[in-house]
Amino acid sequence: MTAERTRRSDATRAAILTAARERFARDGYDRATIRAIAADAGIDPAMVMRYYGSKDKLFALAAEFDLALPDFAEVPKDGLGHALVTFAIQRWESDETLAALLRAAVTNEGAAEKMRAIFAGQVVPMILARGIDPAEAATRAGLVGTQLLGVALCRFVLRVPPVVAMTTGELIDWLGPTVQRYLTGEP
Repeated sequence: MTAERTRRSDATRAAILTAARERFARDGYDRATIRAIAADAGIDPAMVMRYYGSKDKLFALAAEFDLALPDFAEVPKDGLGHALVTFAIQRWESDETLAALLRAAVTNEGAAEKMRAIFAGQVVPMILARGIDPAEAATRAGLVGTQLLGVALCRFVLRVPPVVAMTTGELIDWLGPTVQRYLTGEP
């Protein structure tokens, strides 16, 4: 491959990612199409598929997520589980792109890595800031993830009827104590 062709290929990839970020942000995962992303990038849709393979793979690379965890410093240690579950459920309910990332993470390693990075980069430091043993922080964050990602998968992706039927308050009441145990309880 010539240097000129490599530069064109890199420029095309960059244009696709830029167009995808803008389209996913504007339309959400479900309404964004490969055809629309290609049109935004000024290329043929086949080129998007050639470089990225699928909408899921493109989304996994294009999506940038921040849980935007609040500062829980003022929350009493024994109320941390309730506060974290409340925040997480409300965040999932207000941002469809998180469900799209979860769907993509099930089959795409790039999206799965992004999801792991969110928990490692944002939940672990929150746990450490509360004075929890650093040797246990990653394990505790992983267990918290089982609950938060599990409820998100069942409520927003698989749409399991009894979980969908629960109110936000009911979910918080059920999950809060479990997450609290994972955060501060004994094994």
